[in-house]
Order: sequence, then structure tokens, then C-alpha cells
Amino acid sequence: MKLRSLRIENQPQLMVIPMIDIIFFLLVFFMISTLSMVQQHTLPVNLPQASTAQHDTTKSISLTVQSNGNILFDSEEIPANILAKRVALELGKNPDPIFVLRGDKDVAYGQIIAVLDSLKQAGAQKVSVAVEKR
Repeated sequence: MKLRSLRIENQPQLMVIPMIDIIFFLLVFFMISTLSMVQQHTLPVNLPQASTAQHDTTKSISLTVQSNGNILFDSEEIPANILAKRVALELGKNPDPIFVLRGDKDVAYGQIIAVLDSLKQAGAQKVSVAVEKR
């Protein structure tokens, strides 16, 4: 009888609080490490602000007009007279792409209209203008 009571008294206890601490530590570690892995592959442009801005998550082609007037198709710098041909080439690969026009707020309005006109001449149907939310 005495042997049985000794076995019951020496049962190991499961400590739950240190396990919870370790789980939360691992959760925070993985959250911070994944945030450091994310890289933005965009060019630095000061976008104008709009109160009705929305974030689009579909795959799109970025057209950037920098403050010095250079036009970038994704990250490739191209002259303005070749832009329509480059857009037509992209329309040949993908019949329904979405073009996102990112113009610096210091760029002249006429230059943005010239890029939009080139997109329209090439046959682009879905064009959006990137802005920052106020």
C-alpha cells in the first residue's frame, strides 16, 4: 500500500505557463523575421494624395514618370516615342493587362497626359493612376 502512494506523489507536473511563453516568443520571432524578408520593388516617387485611393492587389505593369521627366516601364527606362510600341508589345503577350501610372507630383500635367495618350494609342484598356491615401 505504501508503494502505491509513493508513485502517485512523485508524478511529474506539466507546467503550462512556460510553454505559452515559448509559443508567444516563437510567434513574435517568425512575424518579425517575415516582415524583414519583404522587399518593395518600386522606384522612389513622391505620389500625390487622394482621399478615394484604393489598393489594387492584381498583377499590374508599372509606368513611372519621374520628377526629371524620365519614363520607366516597370524598372526599364524608355524614351517617350517608344512607349506606345512597348505597350503594344506587352498587349501582344498579355491581352488584358492592368497599367498603373505612377507620376511624381512635381511632373508637368502635360507629360502625364502624353503618357496616357501613348497608352490609349497602343490599345491599353485598363489604366489606373497611383496616388497616396491622405
